[in-house]
Amino acid sequence: MNFEGLDPSSLAEYASPLHPALEPVLDPHLPATLLQNVELDPDGVALDGMAVPESVHIMEGVYSELHTAVSEVGVPVSVAHFDLHEEMLWVGNHGGHATSFFGPTLERYSSFQVHGSDDVRHIQSLENGILFLTKTNLKYMSRGGLIIFDYLMDESEDMHSLLLTDPSTLLVGGLQNHVIEIDLNTVQETQKYTVEVPGVTIMRQSNRFFFCGHTSGKVSVRDPRTFTVEHELDAYSGSLSDFDVHGNLLAACGFSSRRAGLACDRFLKVYDLRVMRAITPLQVHVDPAFLRFVPTYTSRLAIISQTGQGQFCEPTGLANPADIFHVTTVGQLLMTFDVSGTKQALAFGDSEGCVHLWADSPEATFNAFSRETDFALPCIVDSLPHLDWGQDLVPLSLIPVPLTSETLLSDWPAANSVPAPRRAPPVDPEILRTMKKVGFIGYAPNPRTKLRNQIPYRLKELDNEFDSFSQVPESPIGREEEPHLYMVAKKYRKVTIKYSKLGLEDFDFKHYNKTLFAGLEPHIPNAYCNCMIQVLYFLEPVRCLVQNHLCQKEFCLGCELGFLFHMLDLSRGDPCQGSNFLRAFRTIPEASALGLILADSDEATGKVNLGRLIQSWNRFILTQLHQETQEQEGPQAYRGAGGSFASAGESVIGQLFSCEMENCSMCRCGKETVRVSSTLLFTLSYPDSTEKPIKDYEFVQILKRSICLEQSTQAWCENCEKYQPTVQTRNIRCLPDVLVINCEVNSSKEADFWKVQAEFAFQKALMKRGLEVPKGKDLALGDWKELGSAEPGQPYPSMEELKNVWIPHAIRMRLTKNKELDVCNWSESDEPSVSDDPDSVHVYDLMATVVHILDSRTGGSLVGHIKVGETYHQRKEGVTHQQWYLFNDFLIEPVDKWEAVQFDMSWKVPAVLYYARRNLNAKYNLTIKNPIEASVLLAEASLARKQRKCHATFIPLMLSEMPQAGDLVGLDAEFVTLNEEEAELRSDGTKSTIKPSQMSVARITCVRGQGPNEGVPFIDDYISTQEQVVDYLTQYSGIKPGDLDAKISSKHLTTLKSTYLKLRFLIDVGVKFVGHGLQKDFRVINLMVPKDQVIDTVYLFHIPRKRMISLRFLAWYFLDLKIQAETHDSIEDARTALQLYRKYLALSQGSAEPDEVRKVLKGLYEKGRKMDWKVPEPDGPGSPKHASVYPPVLAL
Repeated sequence: MNFEGLDPSSLAEYASPLHPALEPVLDPHLPATLLQNVELDPDGVALDGMAVPESVHIMEGVYSELHTAVSEVGVPVSVAHFDLHEEMLWVGNHGGHATSFFGPTLERYSSFQVHGSDDVRHIQSLENGILFLTKTNLKYMSRGGLIIFDYLMDESEDMHSLLLTDPSTLLVGGLQNHVIEIDLNTVQETQKYTVEVPGVTIMRQSNRFFFCGHTSGKVSVRDPRTFTVEHELDAYSGSLSDFDVHGNLLAACGFSSRRAGLACDRFLKVYDLRVMRAITPLQVHVDPAFLRFVPTYTSRLAIISQTGQGQFCEPTGLANPADIFHVTTVGQLLMTFDVSGTKQALAFGDSEGCVHLWADSPEATFNAFSRETDFALPCIVDSLPHLDWGQDLVPLSLIPVPLTSETLLSDWPAANSVPAPRRAPPVDPEILRTMKKVGFIGYAPNPRTKLRNQIPYRLKELDNEFDSFSQVPESPIGREEEPHLYMVAKKYRKVTIKYSKLGLEDFDFKHYNKTLFAGLEPHIPNAYCNCMIQVLYFLEPVRCLVQNHLCQKEFCLGCELGFLFHMLDLSRGDPCQGSNFLRAFRTIPEASALGLILADSDEATGKVNLGRLIQSWNRFILTQLHQETQEQEGPQAYRGAGGSFASAGESVIGQLFSCEMENCSMCRCGKETVRVSSTLLFTLSYPDSTEKPIKDYEFVQILKRSICLEQSTQAWCENCEKYQPTVQTRNIRCLPDVLVINCEVNSSKEADFWKVQAEFAFQKALMKRGLEVPKGKDLALGDWKELGSAEPGQPYPSMEELKNVWIPHAIRMRLTKNKELDVCNWSESDEPSVSDDPDSVHVYDLMATVVHILDSRTGGSLVGHIKVGETYHQRKEGVTHQQWYLFNDFLIEPVDKWEAVQFDMSWKVPAVLYYARRNLNAKYNLTIKNPIEASVLLAEASLARKQRKCHATFIPLMLSEMPQAGDLVGLDAEFVTLNEEEAELRSDGTKSTIKPSQMSVARITCVRGQGPNEGVPFIDDYISTQEQVVDYLTQYSGIKPGDLDAKISSKHLTTLKSTYLKLRFLIDVGVKFVGHGLQKDFRVINLMVPKDQVIDTVYLFHIPRKRMISLRFLAWYFLDLKIQAETHDSIEDARTALQLYRKYLALSQGSAEPDEVRKVLKGLYEKGRKMDWKVPEPDGPGSPKHASVYPPVLAL
């Protein structure tokens, strides 16, 4: 029997029968107060309050008592353990308290409570803390007493022992018929092994086996990999007290069954593990209760009895009576015993709460290589300095600050401090002027303007710059507007949605958008591309192309862009979400490889150059759409999809943006290589930055230089068979219909170039009006009007002309007969000559500019200026005109055309320019044919591998059941959470929502709203997702982990695109959706549904300015049904919403009184207030019924 963890009072009955002949005459019981100050004398000879007999004086090489300490007076010690990593001894007692002692002097290190009532039964030291095992609890605590984790087990379990199999895996056993395996990294139960013989109270291990000691007296030898029994050693007939393993030997002690009961067996059983057989038993002179191998030069065994008698003996030889020793316990029983890792120290714990340390030398160590133990810093009080009040120069800082219980302002935590390193000085302009570059490495001669190894410590201009452009505050609360610090116009600043308790319901989007065009919401990850989506939308051929496109590819940006553009068409000023498009965008490997997928923190804190990013996104989206919208036949063509309006194998994107380029490479040996390629956009190439001063350039000159690029580089020459300096030239062979330009203003050099060219353009505009620019005055854009009106007698110049800085609103491009490109500025009112060839002469009007807004407080943003054409105004407003608009996410505001080309490089930096060919729409077929047909509602296979037909929860529509306009369809959706809500508390205690939780649709259900099968679902799709789900919201959604995984799900699993097409078809047909809270459902699904097609029961049974009522309460009140008892089910919710709508029709149409519905609603609210809006329990009075009025699906 293992005595660890047992009450010492229960052992009294064994004291006499265990050793009746050798029962010692015990000393009188000493009072507890005598043991409180037991410490080792500095001379090592006497103990305070107790004299140490001469027989126990320490001798080298012989174990003798070294020190005695008290854990907790009067509370028996239940377990002792030598720390395996530090020089410490751990002790646990029957009161659930743990104490640690440092070194051979047993200096108390820490003491804390492990459990409130249960005794500590096992202690195991790990590198970062200590494991404590109690009856039903495994607690991992630091050596100072802080809880790292607390693992609770079933109340029916009674744990006694644990075994650390590897640094992260633990076995726990007890008086039940199983052993639990626990992973220490996840703190989860990983496996449960069944044991044939219950009662595992001791566990040991060797290199080959695990050993389990049972209360029945048996020791089972188990495989460490499978935990199966390899051998079983029947040691004792009564019970097992203790056993230990060393090398190929196993020694055990225990009790044998006698007529009078159990008796302590003085024969130790020794087994040879090589043959799994017992060898000659070892007879000892004490009643063995504990034993340990103490191998030094030989495999000695230490056998200890509860009365304090001990003996050393060899397991294969005879016991020598001279090796008997006695532990002074002052009449108490020994409860535990342990040996240090170095075998230099022994520890004994008794029933009075004392721990006795025996060692073979005064400088004994517990471990061979112990790490240093951290101690609390001592409290050192220095003498206060003498203050001479006669001196006037005595600093007041010498006066000590009085002690206070409050935190001082100067107690700033180190985690909140950020080091501010000295910034590097600007590079000498002479170095930049003479620098030559090879690849990305530049080199220049030393101008010798500074001494070696010397640099000024303070850089005043850099300090001022750093102060004025501080880092972006981490909290949006710290980014509130301070008008006197802003140079950015208010309409260009980053807009955010301010969330309240009602979410978005009380946010006034009309304040930011008074037009009928739809903005885009910015809180979705990677929504930085909103402005570019708007640019593509207002290109009429692109809008029509993607809405005609439909394929079977799950994540197709062309399809998702078409769905988003359809929403923008339907919206009447309400903002839309690009969540489905951005979801597909995040799955494209090329987008991730190009660094276009941003983390939320990078986008919010301004760590990304948004101007460079949107130019890369622009190049990526055009290339991706070009690949996806080429007409494809065979498996990629979606059933029912209409054909592309491009010719076979050709992309409309290619027709719009692509142009052929002739690339010529000329080696200095004279060999010329020509190849033809195509490009979808051009990047501006600026003159050499070493030009001082910067010359005057027209924008069309830079544009021509960028299109017809000439550069020298190293290239492989087939003729020379080596890399040679090569002159590469690029010439255009045809003109695109839409000219896309990336401005490439990514550094201060390009920004300075734009700024200088803007000044030149301004001077030209003034000179054209007969005005002169004042010398020595750096004119800002706001000074133009005053300057223009300062000359009396002069006609006031046109503001459009004066402010049209450098970027023209229209350009003409012409290919000469020699295939040379000619680019010039053009007037918006001028038309090309009739004699010009329309294929070689194109007039382009500026259609859009995308700019990067620099704002140090918010990290910057991207906005777009878009020239909206006549067809868009005709559809939205019924008028025919053109107008420039500013698109800043959900802020839309009309602007003058000059504002689209005016760039203040200190905060408004150009990124992308779009020039569209004049009369572009006349060249393309702009008819939109809806590619979604009724076939999408037919039965389809599930993605889930384990889904069975018998588990079907819906019946697809038959051809005869196809919905018509005005038909009712009950709808409900369930969601999961992808990202948790981000919120913070203000100083006044109110909660501010920074970003709402990101939801993803997980299940969509549609039920029939009329006919013989009314209430039977025809769509019940679980949506497969590849994104990480943070919370399945099982209590509210009924979705469980694994339901959305195609490998293990048993549900009818589909893609979001497949189900989206079904809903889009129902919307296009004109059905009316009935549901509860449909506004949120459609928002997360990313659908725009006309208001006349939505019947929402949350608003039918609602009185204005009062709370919304849950579906569960409405079903109980009106239908006498109890739904959502344990979890939500979308089929049940959709059916209930249909029944509530029928009830509403009966109330509104069946009563002659006009105010009948209002009276019923008042009664509903009165009842809800009385019941606190809670549905009564099923056993209570007036409890609702559970029976469904609809038959199960399988019965139909």
